Amino acid sequence: MSRNRVPIIDFMQTIPFWRRKSLDEMTRAEWESLCDHCGKCCLHKLEDEESGKIYYTNVVCSLLDFESGCCTRYSERSRLVPSCLTLSTDNIPQLHWMPISCAYRLIAEGEDLPDWHPLRSNDPDSVVDAGVSVRAYAIPDSEVDDLDSNLEQYIIEWLE
Repeated sequence: MSRNRVPIIDFMQTIPFWRRKSLDEMTRAEWESLCDHCGKCCLHKLEDEESGKIYYTNVVCSLLDFESGCCTRYSERSRLVPSCLTLSTDNIPQLHWMPISCAYRLIAEGEDLPDWHPLRSNDPDSVVDAGVSVRAYAIPDSEVDDLDSNLEQYIIEWLE
């Protein structure tokens, strides 16, 4: 007598890619989809040379599109803004200034994505709805007079 075979479900495929793959193993599309478009990495930051503490400001790179949370010149951002870093699996561990909510940092540290992340919520606006996006309070650096001299006036603190 033959048995009816029940197909075995590939449980690995039911686990989201960010839980089953390391950053090194991700495709380019998977890597790019980790960005939640909060804009926090685009904020200008200051570092206390003595303590190493990072201070965020509410001044954001003028290339950030406030509506989408995306860079308007993404493919050429590093050329246009020399201080703009291209994230890689090699440099993420050294970028201690990355926000603790950053998906790249979370995955590198073995953590899961927060519930509000668009990959979990299936809603690109969940970042804004959760209050994580800089869109509500940031101002473009093009609107700040003498940016290098005045940046300290724009230091902010947020709870993460």
